[in-house]
Amino acid sequence: MEKKLELPWYVKLTIALAGLTLFVFFLIQASSILVPFLFAVFFSILLAPLSSFFERYRIHRVFASLFSVLIGITFLAGIIFFFYNQIVNFAQDLGMIERRINELFEQFSGFFNAYLDVEPDAQLESAQDAIISFLQDNVEPLTRGVMTAATTLTMFFLIPIYVFLLLLYRDFLRDFFLMALAQADRDNKVEKVLNKVRSVVQNYITGMFFVICILAVLNSLALTIIGVDHALFFGVFAAMLNVIPFLGPIIGSILPIVYALLTMDSLWAPVAVLASFYVIQLFESNLFTPMIVGQRVSLNPLVTLLAIFVGGQIWGLAGMILFIPALAMLKEVCDEVESLRPYGYLLGKVKTREETEKEYFSGRFQVFGTDDGKEDGKNESRKKRDKQSSEHGS
Repeated sequence: MEKKLELPWYVKLTIALAGLTLFVFFLIQASSILVPFLFAVFFSILLAPLSSFFERYRIHRVFASLFSVLIGITFLAGIIFFFYNQIVNFAQDLGMIERRINELFEQFSGFFNAYLDVEPDAQLESAQDAIISFLQDNVEPLTRGVMTAATTLTMFFLIPIYVFLLLLYRDFLRDFFLMALAQADRDNKVEKVLNKVRSVVQNYITGMFFVICILAVLNSLALTIIGVDHALFFGVFAAMLNVIPFLGPIIGSILPIVYALLTMDSLWAPVAVLASFYVIQLFESNLFTPMIVGQRVSLNPLVTLLAIFVGGQIWGLAGMILFIPALAMLKEVCDEVESLRPYGYLLGKVKTREETEKEYFSGRFQVFGTDDGKEDGKNESRKKRDKQSSEHGS
């Protein structure tokens, strides 16, 4: 019998790192193709029920897919138009913000003179000039950049075409996966995985949409009660950033806090904004997201943060958004494949020892250094012997 070649561990590690490096290099180089295609995959999974709804009323699949894509484009165009109007209104307050910055620096100068008996340093004035110059020189490019990024992300001309074709040929693609993996399939697991992946993506996107709507209402209402101008813009903007876990809510709350600090006379306003956003975020993380999105798409916070940073390094903002549902899909695949279940356990939420043994290992062998698996094996053997004895006796 031919002897297998066993490679040393450091050779295996080198090969794995080289493969990972090539994979990341491929993702970066093919970003212009992969990013719109992945967005199209998620949008097509989301719009598939709508297309099926049209088809139930005897509408041909071509027209059903086309109507679904047009509805999706109309919805996204409405969101872009809303943010465009809000940003235009927000840009009109730049003069007031500049005057407020001058007043704050004058107050700091008065504080230094009155209480510290120290002349304000010349660097304070240079810092003032630098901040005002930055606002004047960069607000317009930043505004255009935000709108350009949003337009490129949502209205990139390839995405609607991809979505239409994926909706049109969704049964064909499903049959392809079933045929390609037929030999490795056991107990129709491929079809089961495809259904679970589709369900997870639909639950994640629709759930996040409802969570964003709830957060937009609560954020806007809180900012309106506090008296912050452009409350609707800040509230919706912070709610939409919630698609980026952990980092999104922090970034979304900074802008209204700074705006309240610069435009309102009292210091309680930015403190109230911070407190209200913190309370709303507590409700979101502990109530809204678990109830609406569900526990099936909840991921390990450590892995989620790594995915956000890695996605940001590879594809920028698009990567930070895409890597989260992609991880949720990968988790479902790992949970259904026996050899990949430990990786699915790593991606999922933290489980207790009892939950882990019951869900993944079913007490078949010892996992955490206890005798539970042995005891279960003894009980199983005892049951088999009792059953055999009863059969012989009968």
